[in-house]
Amino acid sequence: MVRLANFQDVLGRRFGVVNFPDSLADVARELPNLPKTIGELLPALDDWRMRLNAATAVAPRLALKDVTLLAPIESPRHFFAAGLNYADHAKEMGIALPTQPRLFIKLPGTIASPFGSVRHPGFSDTLDYEGELALVVGRTCRDVAEKEARQYIGGFMIANDLSLRALVNQDTLVLGKGCDGFAPQGPWLTTPEEVPDPRALRIRTWVNGELRQDGSTRELIYGPEALLAWCSRGITLSPGDIISTGSPPGSGHGMKPSRYLQPGDRIRIEIELLGAIENIITPF
Repeated sequence: MVRLANFQDVLGRRFGVVNFPDSLADVARELPNLPKTIGELLPALDDWRMRLNAATAVAPRLALKDVTLLAPIESPRHFFAAGLNYADHAKEMGIALPTQPRLFIKLPGTIASPFGSVRHPGFSDTLDYEGELALVVGRTCRDVAEKEARQYIGGFMIANDLSLRALVNQDTLVLGKGCDGFAPQGPWLTTPEEVPDPRALRIRTWVNGELRQDGSTRELIYGPEALLAWCSRGITLSPGDIISTGSPPGSGHGMKPSRYLQPGDRIRIEIELLGAIENIITPF
């Protein structure tokens, strides 16, 4: 049905509906009682569908080039990420497939906009990219069965799980994955009906125009439903919570020799049906 984009212009911050190649519908102008954030809208989205569709048809259109797109979910209550979740990536690394999801937490401060800059942290020269499919929880849930998990997914988006490879170990993982801006995401939230099979999406990452990752979500060991079910075991998930599903092969760390990100590098990630995000690394 919809692609929901957070954005900012001279009138302030709000969200709109992206349904044209290069513009969005400023539905907030037509719906004064619309929830203020995408996370607040998600649990009531079914109730708002008809009004959103009607507003989209008549609302002012804003060119995407004239607004600043923001992260679709700026303040998740939980932000989980899966590691080593692509079969071809595990093979590339020479590591046995995990027998259960391997999760870690991304800190709230990692969230960055889909086309903004990310400052290199400066204290390690092992900054790396990971293009990923992320899902957003749409309804409050806990202890969800995998076969029922789809109904709790509010949408999908692109994420870049930036990492300092030298610090990705059990003692320093928080620093290795949690620096400011280490999770650009977007460009908008695509609702599930626009993604018939989230395990059949091509995912590609370029660095300075060089294709580095070219994979498919069919290689996911644990798909979105399995990960949501696993994350909800004993943990109440809330609308707007994020679960990033892991990255295919082709990271800079896995190259021979390793090629890490430097200030000035530009990373572009595209996922079929979901659009693209692009960020530049700036100096410390």
